Amino acid sequence: MDEKLGRKVLSFRWAIFAVLGLAYFFVYFHRLSLSVVADDLAQDFKTTASVLGLLGSVYFYCYAAMQFPAGLLSDSVGPRKTVTFSLGLAAVGSLLFGLAPDLATAFIGRIMVGLGVSLVFIPTMKILSQWFRANEFAVMAGILNAAGGMGVLAGTWLLGLLATHLGWRISFELTAGCTVVILILVWLIVRDRPTDKGWPSIVEMDPSASEAASAPEKIGLWAGARKVVSEKHFWPIAIWFFFDCGIFFGFGGLWGGPYLMHVYGMSRGQAGAILSMIAWGMIVGSPFLGLLSERVLRSRKQTFVLAGIVLVVLFAIVSIFPVGLPHPVLFVWFFLFSVCSSGIVIMGFTSAKELFPVEMAGTSVGAVNLFPFLGGAVFMPLLGRVLDRYTLADGNAYGVDGYAMVLRILLVAAIFALACTLLMKETYHRHSGTTEDQAVLEDGL
Repeated sequence: MDEKLGRKVLSFRWAIFAVLGLAYFFVYFHRLSLSVVADDLAQDFKTTASVLGLLGSVYFYCYAAMQFPAGLLSDSVGPRKTVTFSLGLAAVGSLLFGLAPDLATAFIGRIMVGLGVSLVFIPTMKILSQWFRANEFAVMAGILNAAGGMGVLAGTWLLGLLATHLGWRISFELTAGCTVVILILVWLIVRDRPTDKGWPSIVEMDPSASEAASAPEKIGLWAGARKVVSEKHFWPIAIWFFFDCGIFFGFGGLWGGPYLMHVYGMSRGQAGAILSMIAWGMIVGSPFLGLLSERVLRSRKQTFVLAGIVLVVLFAIVSIFPVGLPHPVLFVWFFLFSVCSSGIVIMGFTSAKELFPVEMAGTSVGAVNLFPFLGGAVFMPLLGRVLDRYTLADGNAYGVDGYAMVLRILLVAAIFALACTLLMKETYHRHSGTTEDQAVLEDGL
């Protein structure tokens, strides 16, 4: 093969990754975007906390429901077309949400956003599996996770600033416009595989890449699913995902912002600045916990237990002191909260994959990937209903008692999550030191 052509292929794939990284950025942006504008939504639509929680949770119902269809569309229609269509649907949904004259229209817009962004990750991984070698996936995971973390940062701090100066409606309309720009870039730049441009495949350039690309297809979906759900050690991980991500999405993704504004009297910008620590916890926490697991503790289970203990302690503190913590302490609290509830998630996918042979990686992680979003779908409206049981403090904000009860519920959920970590099977020794461990990248959240 011509050396110049080889360099061209290897360079062009980074342009593809950059565009798909931008798409993944908006997946996380929408995932946590309601937290800093929840107060405005409640006032504009004159709705209750439980209904607002349901509005936030429909994203997660849509995301969970579309995980298997996303794979089927990628295989039949093609990943590039799937991502393009999904971004178009998300753009229309975001625009409709920003223009919504009533709550029913806002629900329709949010459903369209949830359906749209749910079709980004799996097709992206399919495309990247054709453009990158197996031993390059570890690097790609860190970069892609950072892109998601920047999306969290934009969905909290940046959206808080935009909503303060432009209003939440214009902010979501601008988001729709940015999504259209990314859609165009995907169509113009992204290709499913190098051969679509008449170039040699990664397999032709490096035969060792063929195993990583073909391994997930060695077992049928339903046969693999039956094997996964019949494995007893799968369920502690799945149930842990439900509680851990229910806590993260329920509080970090929706009610954390109103809590800071109502209980601490913060402005939207101040609350957004503290919520931005969720992004930094995700960006820093994922590689840190991976390093801790691989090089220091040499254990998946001990890493889970440690993060679980810290999460319980964090919610014990705010349950005892729901108000009155100094602002610097709140910055640290939300950072550690993100590390132990979001940064740890990549370890969950790693362990789920390591429970099974490498050819079942896609099936095992795809199955467990349902539970984080079910957790978010349940916890968001549940916490909203809890708040609705308490009298409004001033007609617009919920009082300390309501949020104190929410924090106690989250403490109990954190204890359940910790209990699940104690029941997990140690999987570190099965794949440590092998390139197979990097395959988890293809199947993450």
